[in-house]
Amino acid sequence: MGQHRIVRNVQRTDAAVIAGLAQCGSATVHEAQGRIGFVDANIRPIQQHRRLAGTAITVSCHPGDNLMIHAAVEMCQAGDVLVVTNTAPSTHGMFGELIATSLMSRSVQALVIDAGVRDTSELRDLGFAVWSRHVSCQGTVKASPGSVNVPVVLGGIAVNPGDVIVADDDGVVVVARERAGEVLRQSRAREAAEATSRARLAAGELGLDIYGLRSLLESLGVTYED
Repeated sequence: MGQHRIVRNVQRTDAAVIAGLAQCGSATVHEAQGRIGFVDANIRPIQQHRRLAGTAITVSCHPGDNLMIHAAVEMCQAGDVLVVTNTAPSTHGMFGELIATSLMSRSVQALVIDAGVRDTSELRDLGFAVWSRHVSCQGTVKASPGSVNVPVVLGGIAVNPGDVIVADDDGVVVVARERAGEVLRQSRAREAAEATSRARLAAGELGLDIYGLRSLLESLGVTYED
């Protein structure tokens, strides 16, 4: 097996599970799976009001070189999320309107990239969702080998091809494919509990009382003064 490779076949999570995780959103999913999987907070959306989830198609690139992104497009299917990393930090605008147009022709949902993007106005106009570390007009070359659909590290979080990416205005969370169904169940249970708390808060109860925080304040030595 060569050092650089393109893996064609990816085991995907059931579409209904992915859709359920998208509905729950990144914050709920992150809490539900034990506060793990949140990628670097500096990987931010270039748009607002988008919430989605999809299968990760992973890419490992040489910094400043987007050759492997072009190779990855062929591996993508409808509903996927392209996850692009580099073997070293890069601020280059590795992705723009033209590649997004190609991905949209395959009904790919989004890009998450630990580097830069450009053509941000055009990407928003297209409606193609992007989460990136940088925005940069600096272009790239197409000269260096890399890999597609191999394990990568995105913002300090391990991502395997086929994992579920949950992304919205609050950030990006990675859910291991093997745990996706379990995490969805936990997320829905958390949503149900939050619905009860929301109703009580709306009725005027205090979080101090709902969550039993008065005794915690006392144990921490916090006192009230008049």
